[in-house]
Amino acid sequence: MDPKGQKVKLNDGHFIPVLGFGTYAPPEVAKREALEFTPFAIEIGFHHIDCDHVYQNEEQIGQAIQSKVADGTVKREDIFCTSKLWCTSFRPELVRPALEKSLKNLQLDYVDLYIMHYPLALKPGEDILPTDENGKLVFDSVDFCHTWEALEKCKDAELTKSIGVSNFNHKQLEKILNKPGLKYKSVCNQVECHLYLNQRKLLDFCKSHDIVVAAYSVLGSQRVKGWVNLNHPVLLEDLVLSAIAPKHKKTPALVALRYQIQYGIVVLAKGNNMKWIKENIQVFHFELTPEDMKTIDDLNRNIRYNEIVFDVGHPEFPFSEEY
Repeated sequence: MDPKGQKVKLNDGHFIPVLGFGTYAPPEVAKREALEFTPFAIEIGFHHIDCDHVYQNEEQIGQAIQSKVADGTVKREDIFCTSKLWCTSFRPELVRPALEKSLKNLQLDYVDLYIMHYPLALKPGEDILPTDENGKLVFDSVDFCHTWEALEKCKDAELTKSIGVSNFNHKQLEKILNKPGLKYKSVCNQVECHLYLNQRKLLDFCKSHDIVVAAYSVLGSQRVKGWVNLNHPVLLEDLVLSAIAPKHKKTPALVALRYQIQYGIVVLAKGNNMKWIKENIQVFHFELTPEDMKTIDDLNRNIRYNEIVFDVGHPEFPFSEEY
């Protein structure tokens, strides 16, 4: 970590802030929330912004970033901006145009990190989830190692400073690591990770290969119907978390975030009101004890909120593996 303790060094020499601002929101409010909350998040110190073409709000996030650069709050180089390659653009010839589209929307010359959203390819086209006449998802037969080679070219072209993956299991990571002619390793693997799914085996694997783990749904998820199993317990209502929080005069959410950061995990915190966003930045103001960490370790239940069942039949479906 750097002297401030708020960044982690990536395997390509760049640094990633350990606390990121997540920008996913349900489609009906995604654009409005991006315009409303992103400038505020940047103002109070969130300089790592996690974006995605699929969220359909990169244009608004771009406006927010540019407004904060224009008013002198930050310089471009202060911002660490991530975007993601969606599964319908996995054919090598589609990778750079997809990144260029995100750059145009974000009004940026480069992103700091560009990652493959899932390890599975879908039929190219405008539909995010392309389906056939029976409503079945249409897969594409692209080897993600070829997609990776196109990402490497984007890095060489300085359209992105770093490249990585998301939702890859350890075997899929190994496939890229062992790829003949590999030029750049993945700097990170962005996965669901929280107290009920602590991903310890995947984390150990990634650490052994100098790959940073970035955690989404770190507070349990936004419980969006259709994407998330609503029968699972609400993480922030966990009794153990609620018992630890008062000891540190912090909220259960801050304890959940701090737990991950102390394991060296980059956390992406989403806040859809200014009070929560302001609260999340306080994660650096305290430290959990070894006893706290051990107690929280024992909460792991291997519960996955984001079950993402749409791709279960895909040959590269990542969640059949233990880790």
